[in-house]
Amino acid sequence: MSNITFESRYAIGPNEAKSLDTKGLRENFLIDKLFFEDKVHFVYTHYDRYMAGGALPVNGKLKLETIEPLLKEPYFLARRELGIINVGGDGKVEVDGETFEVNYKEALYIGKGAKEIYFISNDSSKPAKFYLNSTPAHHSYPTKRVTKAEANKIELGALETANHRTINQMLLHTVIQTCQLQMGMTELKPGSVWNTMPAHTHDRRMEVYFYFDVPEGQSVSHFMGPVDETRHIWMQNEQAVISPPWSIHSGAGTSNYTFIWGMAGENMDYDDMDKSAITDLK
Repeated sequence: MSNITFESRYAIGPNEAKSLDTKGLRENFLIDKLFFEDKVHFVYTHYDRYMAGGALPVNGKLKLETIEPLLKEPYFLARRELGIINVGGDGKVEVDGETFEVNYKEALYIGKGAKEIYFISNDSSKPAKFYLNSTPAHHSYPTKRVTKAEANKIELGALETANHRTINQMLLHTVIQTCQLQMGMTELKPGSVWNTMPAHTHDRRMEVYFYFDVPEGQSVSHFMGPVDETRHIWMQNEQAVISPPWSIHSGAGTSNYTFIWGMAGENMDYDDMDKSAITDLK
C-alpha cells in the first residue's frame, strides 16, 4: 500500500473566483491539512504545477514515492525539484544514501534527478514535520541544507504599524541555486500581526503560504483577490493557502506567528512585484 496521498486542483481566474462563496473559496485555495502520520501528502495545483505538502514520519523511515497517475514518472524528482523546511521535531532526510540533518526551522533543497529520498524523525514522540514544496525543473542542482543562520535576513516593518518582521530567505538564488523554486520563512515579532503589508501582486509568479507557530486559540485571516476586490480566508495553525498570480497575498493574525512562503514562475527576482498602496485596497 502506498504511503503517499494527493489531491489535484485546477487553476481558476479572478472572474471565476468572484462567484465563489466562503465554502467555494476555501475548497479552491485553502489546504486545511498537510500532515498525516506516516504519510506523505501533496496538493497539486495547476498554477505553475506547484505542489505543496507534508511528510510526518513517526514509525520509522518514510519514503518519498512517485505519484504514478499524476506525474507519470518512475520516481518523484525525475523532472522536479524539492524544497523542505522542518516545522516539527528534529529529523533527517536521506538523499540517495547521503544523510542531511534538518532540524526545526531548517531547510533542505533537493535537485532534479534524486531517486531515493527518505524522511526520518529523531524522536518518534516529537516527530519531525517536513513541509514540502515542489516545482518542475529543467536542470539538476546540488542538494544543500540551509540553516536559519545561513539565510539572507531582511528586517521590515515596525511595531507602530504592527508588522515588524524578519524575512529569512532560505532557498533563494542569492543563497543557493534552484531552477524556479524559491522558499523562505517570515517571523513576526511579538506585538506585530500583519504580514506582507503593503500588499502586492506578481503576475509572473504564483505563491503558497504556510502558517505555523500560531498559538492555541488564535487564528490568522489571510487576504487574497484583486487589489480592488479582496476576500479573506480564516486559517488555523499548520494550514496553507494557494495564492494565484492575479491575487494579493497578505494576512493579519490575532497573535504573532510564522509563515513559510514558496514561489514559482518565470521570474526569480524577489523584488519583481507590483505594489499596491494600503489605501488602494478594497
